[in-house]
Amino acid sequence: MIRIFYILTIPLLTFFLSFLISIDNNELGFFIKVITLIFILQLTGFIPSFYLKSEKYYDLFGGLTFVSSILLMLFLKFRIASDLNIREIILALCVLLWTIRLSFFLFQRVKRVGKDVRFDNLKFSLSKFLLAWMTQGLWVFICLFPILVVFSSPANNDITYLTLGCLLYLFGLLIEIIADYQKTIHNKLNNKKRKFISSGLWSKSRHPNYFGEFLIWTGITIICFPVFSGFKYLSLITPIFIYFLLNYISGVNLLEKRAKEKWGNNPEYVKYLKTTPKFFPKIF
Repeated sequence: MIRIFYILTIPLLTFFLSFLISIDNNELGFFIKVITLIFILQLTGFIPSFYLKSEKYYDLFGGLTFVSSILLMLFLKFRIASDLNIREIILALCVLLWTIRLSFFLFQRVKRVGKDVRFDNLKFSLSKFLLAWMTQGLWVFICLFPILVVFSSPANNDITYLTLGCLLYLFGLLIEIIADYQKTIHNKLNNKKRKFISSGLWSKSRHPNYFGEFLIWTGITIICFPVFSGFKYLSLITPIFIYFLLNYISGVNLLEKRAKEKWGNNPEYVKYLKTTPKFFPKIF
C-alpha cells in the first residue's frame, strides 16, 4: 500500500513543483507537456519489461526519456520564439552528449554481465518494479528541472556562469568517462580473480564515476543559474538530489554493501576503505 502511495506521489510532486515555478509566469503548460512525456515513456518501458521480468531496457528507456524530453523542449521553444539562444543550445548538447554516452555504456554492460543486480528483488514484484520506473521518471525530471526553467523563461545574456558551468560539466564528464573505462578494463583483466579496483581514479575515490556525474549536473545547474528568480530557485535542488540519489538510494550504498560482502575480510580492501574516500576524492 505504501509503495502505491509513492507511485502516485512521484508524478504529483513533479506537477506541484511545476506549479510553483509557474506562479509568476504562464509556464505551466510547457512543464506539463514534458512531464507527461517523461512518465508515458516510463510506463511504456515498464509494461514489456515486467512481462519479460527483465531490467535490460531500464537504462535504455532512461536515456530515451532524456533525449525525447530535450527534443520536445527544443520543439516547444522554437515554436514559441522561432529561435534558440546560446544557453539553450549548449544545455541541449550537454544533456544529449551525456545521455547517449552513458546509456550506451550501461546497456552494453547489462548485455555483457547479463543482469543488473539492483533489480534482483524488484523485477518480480509489480509494485516494486513500477516504483523503480517511476523513480527513474522523477530522476529525469529533477535532472532537467533547471533546464526546463531556462527553456520556459526569457533569455539571459550572462556569460560568466555559462563559462564556469561548462568547464565544470566537461571536467565531470571527463572523470566519469575515464573512471568507467578504467573499471571496464580492470574487470576484463581480473574477471576470474574477482579483484577490486584501486588504481587510477579509483585510488582517489571509491566511486569516481558517481562523483563525475555529480559534477556534471552541478555544472548544468550553474549554467542555468542566471535565469533563476523567485520559486525558480527551487531548481537548485538538482545537484542536492543527485548527491542524495547516488549516495543513499541507487549507487554508492548498494555497491559498498556488495563490496564488503565480497572483500570485507580482505586486508587490502580494509586498508583501501581506510585510505580512500567514499565519494569526494582526495587531492593528494
